[in-house]
Amino acid sequence: MKASYMKMMEYNEFKMILNKNIFEHSKADLLEKIANSPSRYIGLFRPTKPKGKILQNLLQSHEIRFGNAFEEVLEKYLGYMGFEILKKIYVDKNKGSNNILCIDQCFRKGKKVYFLEQKVRDDHDSSKKRGQIKNFEEKLNIMLSNFSEKELVGIFYFLDPELVKNKCYYENELEAMKSDYNIETHLFYGGEIFKFLGYPSVWNEILDYLSQWKKEIPDMPEINFDIDYENTFDEIKDLKPLIFRSLLTDDKIYNEIVCTLFPDGKTFRLLRQYFISKKNSIYERLVNLIDKRVK
Repeated sequence: MKASYMKMMEYNEFKMILNKNIFEHSKADLLEKIANSPSRYIGLFRPTKPKGKILQNLLQSHEIRFGNAFEEVLEKYLGYMGFEILKKIYVDKNKGSNNILCIDQCFRKGKKVYFLEQKVRDDHDSSKKRGQIKNFEEKLNIMLSNFSEKELVGIFYFLDPELVKNKCYYENELEAMKSDYNIETHLFYGGEIFKFLGYPSVWNEILDYLSQWKKEIPDMPEINFDIDYENTFDEIKDLKPLIFRSLLTDDKIYNEIVCTLFPDGKTFRLLRQYFISKKNSIYERLVNLIDKRVK
């Protein structure tokens, strides 16, 4: 493969992928978590107040979603680099149709089929790292039921090159699999994957784009959802009625959490109009609850 030094992706596309995966639907997810487990936010035996717990939840959610976003980013780059993107969902035929495994990245070029396990950083504890390797081997087995050992290249990839806590462990385990299964295996961090694939300049592009993106995002998540009430309404309006019922009927949840998230009532006024258009009785009940709560 020849190295390419042309810009692969436009910054706006890169930014759109991250923002879509990380920030969209985060409000709806938070409301579901609050409604399903309110004690996690307002329980007495917690060292944080509700506002702090809300911030903590959003930050943790964004961290998890960052990894999901970069799965899409890498897939886009692989496409631009000329690789054929293969399906990611495979069924283990030996264990029945219920045993489905999802490959983080699966792609082909020439006679080689690459399957890649993608993580953000190598900071796992002992039990987690063993679970990761077991999961990789399970995926290796399912790939061998679909492709020959001569075709396959198995890659374990960490996005963040600064953390290499378990590098020796992963190298030893992958080397053992290489010997036992007779397939090519690799462990990569950061830009090593792009150098291996023949496009080293892509990593610099990613670093530049990440640096630019981080300058544009807020320091902390906004927990006043009424500031952007029209978009908030669009995101949460079709949540199950039981979510809104839980948020609106319990005084403690409403006073300590809902009033923090919706201090001006703007979102709930839009929800009221939307619920009026519904025919089911539960929506009439929700309208009445909103009328009692939002002045």
